Amino acid sequence: MLLNFLKMKKDKPKVKTKSNEQVARRKGEIGEYKIDIQLNQLPKECCYLSDLLVENPKAKTGYSQIDHVVLTSYGIFVIETKNYQGTIYGAKEQKTWLVNGKFKMMNPFVQNYGHIKALTSFIEEKYHHLFISMVSFTKRCTFKVDLDYRKIASNELIVYDIELSEYLQRKLSILKIQHKEPLLSEQEISTIYNTFSKENIIDLKIREEHTQGIKKLVEEKDLESICSICNQPVSDTVKAYCLSNKKFNGNIYCYEHQKGVN
Repeated sequence: MLLNFLKMKKDKPKVKTKSNEQVARRKGEIGEYKIDIQLNQLPKECCYLSDLLVENPKAKTGYSQIDHVVLTSYGIFVIETKNYQGTIYGAKEQKTWLVNGKFKMMNPFVQNYGHIKALTSFIEEKYHHLFISMVSFTKRCTFKVDLDYRKIASNELIVYDIELSEYLQRKLSILKIQHKEPLLSEQEISTIYNTFSKENIIDLKIREEHTQGIKKLVEEKDLESICSICNQPVSDTVKAYCLSNKKFNGNIYCYEHQKGVN
């Protein structure tokens, strides 16, 4: 019995610990799950699409990648999600914003404007005025931005991920007061939904080329140098170290995730 016990103990499989990359990806999945929960709380007459990649001749990569589009009877909401941590500084007239006062990022509303312009190219002009831009950050952020972005009357709204559905429904309530009748019929919503779905590019090779193109543009412009795993901003020193280290193969990693790269 003792020998059998020792043998069992010896043969017992080791518990594998998750790598930093797996943990970071899991956090990203949780973040998307939180957004999905918010979108699922919307009224039943609303429908949405997520992770759209559409052609955009005006974009540097030739494509626009859109996190979420929500179609309602009173407006079309285009949502850009950000996974930063820290204080976000920004104003409407600024093309670049700051994270914690030092890391640059593109003004997300300028970015989302490009997404909206790409989507409008697929539908009739009479629907173009119905678009509303929303940018969602995690609760790990603090906003130091124009107050107008938090006013429900605005067509450019900045929100925390946990209040996304609340803000969206409040905006719908305002629009319903302003317009006595729906601006889009069920048939029109269905047509626009199917149009966007049809334009969505699912080819994995094209999606990877777009991702690599974005990374290259970020490096060239020195905007929001970010970790390849967790998408958190890194300093110029960390960026320079990673790019000079052959084992990172041209990728940039924050200090925490450098340890998980072999």
